[in-house]
Amino acid sequence: MPAPALHIDTPLFRAPEAYSESGRPLWLKLDALQPSGSFKLRGVGRLCQHAVEKGAREIFCASGGNAGIAAAYAGRALGVPVTIVVPETTSVEVRLLIAATGAAVLVHGSVFDAANAHAIALAETRKAAYVHPFDHPLLWEGHGTLIDEVVAKGAEFDCVIASVGGGGLMAGIVEGLRRNGLSHVPVIAVETEGAASLNAAIVAGERVTLPAITSIANSLGARQVAQHVFELPNSHPIESVTVSDAQAVAACLKFADAYRILVEPACGAALAVADVHAGLLSRFRNPLIEVCGGIGVSLAKLKAWQETLV
Repeated sequence: MPAPALHIDTPLFRAPEAYSESGRPLWLKLDALQPSGSFKLRGVGRLCQHAVEKGAREIFCASGGNAGIAAAYAGRALGVPVTIVVPETTSVEVRLLIAATGAAVLVHGSVFDAANAHAIALAETRKAAYVHPFDHPLLWEGHGTLIDEVVAKGAEFDCVIASVGGGGLMAGIVEGLRRNGLSHVPVIAVETEGAASLNAAIVAGERVTLPAITSIANSLGARQVAQHVFELPNSHPIESVTVSDAQAVAACLKFADAYRILVEPACGAALAVADVHAGLLSRFRNPLIEVCGGIGVSLAKLKAWQETLV
């Protein structure tokens, strides 16, 4: 009998037509309420469980924050030590949150790629398990459970709006749609300007590496999407859109005011679509927004970003 999942079945809210410029009722899947603060626990927890089932006694993971705290939570639940390697761009507050969840935190490199390479090297040296934050089939399988839950609740939806960083969430959503017989349902993939590696790849027709991440939404700070994610638009209807940092922050504040839940700008990007790209949603009747959450946020930060980005 498989071990119980580490993530929880999160609430599904219905936002009324008047909530956004789209004029559509919106399904809101509240993964901000996961024990780790974001959707990441779905896939990272599954991957950590698999590693422990295979005999791992120690886990390494690289992360800008959310995958790190998910791995830390999983390690604590599974009784194995976890080390999270974060880049220098990860805030002190997020580092402390990861450490408080029970993981050791190492800072290495100015970008995720450097932190990730260091985590892989450390795992190999110590003969420990390495957990990738967005590029692994079991990770996508875990993330797909959010679609399983929405379907189980009987909610009808005709598109899914989700933020994209490295693309693990999008890959999981597509996996979940397929296994529920919903391969026709399109995914609207959202990135902030300055962190739009998927959008750049689609425009170029090949996987590209951004020279730098200039968005405040550093949870979306993968300079290159996973190969599998780049190939997904060939087999599933996916539309790539972008929003500005200011639009993402405005969506976070609007959501906090309406539902008293704080989310990162990386999550606000998905929430912003119903206002910024209202015309895009006009052809859908029941959009589903994955409210992915994020730990690197506070009301003070959101207000400071709002003032800076005016």
